[in-house]
Amino acid sequence: MPHTILLIQPNRQESRTYADYEELEDCMEGVCKIYEEHLKRSNPDSPSITYDISQLFDFIDSLQDVVCLCLDIKSGNYEPHDKEWVKEQIYSMLRKQAGKN
Repeated sequence: MPHTILLIQPNRQESRTYADYEELEDCMEGVCKIYEEHLKRSNPDSPSITYDISQLFDFIDSLQDVVCLCLDIKSGNYEPHDKEWVKEQIYSMLRKQAGKN
């Protein structure tokens, strides 16, 4: 997949952020890393952090807004995708990664 822009609004209006990625899979890994950083901040004394996919999905659902804008090469436009789509993409990515082991 081509260039992807991740838009996140965690809670408040003034706390919007974005990141861009050259590939969709990099973007989905970025979402996972955002959650992992959140866990590290929430558990600073824990030597290791573990979580399952349902906890990751709960975190995504707790965010005010999450949108992925994916470049459509044919039209040159960015297509928006919502939280549910993001969760589907993460699930597919993790299944694919698990199959490689």
